[in-house]
Amino acid sequence: MAEAESGAAGGYVAFISYSHRDAAIGRWLHRRLEGYRVPKRLAGTQGEDGEVPARLTPIFRDRDELPAAGNLSEKVRTALAASRNLIVLCSPNSAASPWVAKEIATFRELHPDRPIFTAIVEGEPDQCFPPALREGGIEPLAADLRKQGDGRRLGLLKLVAGLAGVGLDTLVQRDAARRIRRVSYVTAAAVAALLIMGLSTVMALNARAEAERQRAEAESLVEFMLTDLRERLRGVGRIDVMQEVNKRSLAYYRGLDDLEGLPDASLARRARIFQAMGDDHLDREDAAAALAAFRAAERTTAQLAARAPDDPRRLFEHAKTLGGIGRAYEIREDWPAADRYFTAFAAAAEQLLKVAPGDPDYLMKAASAAIDLGNVRLRGSRNYPAAQQAYEKAIGLLDRAAARRPDDVHILLSRANAHGWLADTFFYREDWPRSLRARSEQHAIVERLNRRDRDNVDIRFRLVAAQRGLACSLLHLGRGAEGRARLESAHLAAADLVRRDPANGTWRALREKLATDVAELNRRTGATAVPEPKGQPRCVPRS
Repeated sequence: MAEAESGAAGGYVAFISYSHRDAAIGRWLHRRLEGYRVPKRLAGTQGEDGEVPARLTPIFRDRDELPAAGNLSEKVRTALAASRNLIVLCSPNSAASPWVAKEIATFRELHPDRPIFTAIVEGEPDQCFPPALREGGIEPLAADLRKQGDGRRLGLLKLVAGLAGVGLDTLVQRDAARRIRRVSYVTAAAVAALLIMGLSTVMALNARAEAERQRAEAESLVEFMLTDLRERLRGVGRIDVMQEVNKRSLAYYRGLDDLEGLPDASLARRARIFQAMGDDHLDREDAAAALAAFRAAERTTAQLAARAPDDPRRLFEHAKTLGGIGRAYEIREDWPAADRYFTAFAAAAEQLLKVAPGDPDYLMKAASAAIDLGNVRLRGSRNYPAAQQAYEKAIGLLDRAAARRPDDVHILLSRANAHGWLADTFFYREDWPRSLRARSEQHAIVERLNRRDRDNVDIRFRLVAAQRGLACSLLHLGRGAEGRARLESAHLAAADLVRRDPANGTWRALREKLATDVAELNRRTGATAVPEPKGQPRCVPRS
């Protein structure tokens, strides 16, 4: 009773409802929410629901099993009455729990206008949402704490953003800044430890052990920056912060020019930094900088692959670098060089499939190589049937990968891309019905992903691109009203993306294409002509 009595007077920020079979994650979430400190520059400002608090405390979590009686205990009902928000931990256990259902119903009865936040901890949405959440036909929007979903860090930030009434983008950026500072401190400590080791021969063994410990800690943070942090920054459209992450990561290895002196795991991680830098330069359409970064990665991945030619992970990383070099040449429209590297990329990917035919990562890599070769056929040699064949091969590989990991966002986005490029092969041949069918497949996939994660601007960009293609096909099929509506909607969405990150060259290029499309649509009956596109049909037909 102590927790309910102490919190009831001032009220609770939230009440956590969960099945006691999920008590472990309930305790974790309670501890992390109450321990979270809202960034100082946000605390005290005006949020979506009033003043943003500095701390999310107190939060009520019932530590006792509910009574066998049919009604909630007085303690629980008092706490629900004093809570501003309700958080429901969703799992098959909570979906079957009558007590979770009663807590949801009681909260809605007491606070019909207050929000209910959900967090998936186990199971799929159709298995884990308590039926009481779906009353009125409303599909609840949930943070996904599962590893294959948002993960615990991003899922926690989504809940914090909702409870504090602030934007998720802001919290993700502040979280990234904190991680970057932490990596800087650890990196400095690791370098200092290495210097001390070199100066002290008497304590050589102890210093070496300390250096190894420091390096392992620093490199684990570098790994986080290259994986989870990078994925989240891409989701909020912050290329500038991603580039700073790359620089901080590379700073750890600066001065270590003797590649032979580094362990293989460190060499591989260093190569992945250069690959990330190359990817970011490609987003900015800076082919020269991308090529330099991928070349630096290739020197390492080739060396590692030569040391262990039967290691599929090393072959995978080398294949990835070959594909990056090919894409840099593709931006330059140096088609012979792009073809050469994409062919080498495809050969490496085929070798991977011989080692592990059913591995989803290797299937994705082989599909990526097929798409890249299709792009050379489509844009370089204008061999549309060959491009179509390459994209259809990619779709088949991705279907196999999706059968093994049906909820993998990367696989689904790759499938959408393959359908989009396939649509282009039909569009170039003015086969408008088949172009529309392929484009509709692309649009349907990305639209589903956007509904699942509306805060991810990378997915939003892909949705805008798919919408433009859909609009172009509709206009050529004489469905003018539908085409215009989709084109104008895509134009507004592209402009919003560019406002978020003006440095993103890919987003700027899409906005400019859409601006031209809309201008052509508006001028179609006028005297002002729009320049003829090179090598492709108009998005907007002449009549």
